[in-house]
Amino acid sequence: TSRDKSPGVTDKAGKPLDKNPLKDVRVRKAISKAINRPAIVERVMEGAAVATGQLMPEGMFGYTPALKPEPFDPDGAKKLLAEAGYPDGFALTLHGPNDRYVNDDQICQAIAQMLSRIGVITRVETLPSAVYFSRANKLEFSLMLVGWAADTAEASSPLKAQLATYDVKKGMGTANRGRYSNPKMDALLAEALATVDDAKREKLLQQATEIAVGDLGIIPLHHQVNLWGARKGIAYTPRTDERTLAHEFRPQ
Repeated sequence: TSRDKSPGVTDKAGKPLDKNPLKDVRVRKAISKAINRPAIVERVMEGAAVATGQLMPEGMFGYTPALKPEPFDPDGAKKLLAEAGYPDGFALTLHGPNDRYVNDDQICQAIAQMLSRIGVITRVETLPSAVYFSRANKLEFSLMLVGWAADTAEASSPLKAQLATYDVKKGMGTANRGRYSNPKMDALLAEALATVDDAKREKLLQQATEIAVGDLGIIPLHHQVNLWGARKGIAYTPRTDERTLAHEFRPQ
C-alpha cells in the first residue's frame, strides 16, 4: 500500500497506472466486500475453516467482538470503486503460495473470480513457498495471500510482524510486505508490548487490531481448522500452534 506505482497493477489494457489504487482505503474496502467468505469456507475449505474479520479466532488473546467478517456485498464494492475514481475497475495480479496453506491455490483462484466480477480483473500467479516468500520479501507483489500462526497466542504476534511499520532495528514489520504504516496503531502496539497487566494489554491489542484491520492493512479471510487423523484406539488433542508431538498421543 505504500507505493504510488505497484507491481502488477494496471488498467484493463495492461498499461501501468500512475496512481496506486490500493493506497485508497475505499478500494481495499471494495476488495473486502467482493470476497464471499462463507462460499470459500463451504466450497473451497469444505467447512474446515471459520470466516473472520480479524487476526485471531474467538477465544484467543486479543480477539475483539467489534470486528465481524465483512459481509459479501458486490454492489457495495462497485459503488466504492466508483467513489474512488475507478468506475470501470482496473487489473491486478494476485500472488500466493501453492504448497503452504490448506487449499492456498484454490483460495487465490476463487478470490480472483470474485474480484473480477466487480471489475477488478485479477490474474493469479501461485508459486512454491520457497520462491513465493523470497519474492514477497523483495516487495515484488501488490496483492498476496498470506497466513499467520500466532506463536505467542496473542494478537501482538501478527500485529508486530504483519502490520507494524517496517523497522529492521526494532524488529517490527518483518512480514509487512505491503509496507502498511499507521502511527496510531504502532503506538498502541508499543504500549501493549510494554504492559504486563493482562486485561490492560488485551484491551490495547484489541484497539490496535481494530485500527489496523479497520484500515484494511490486511483483509482477513478465515481461520483454517487443522485436522488430525488417528487410527482407532489412539487419541490426540489438537494444538493451536499446529504442532504434532508424539508424546501427546495416548491410548483412548
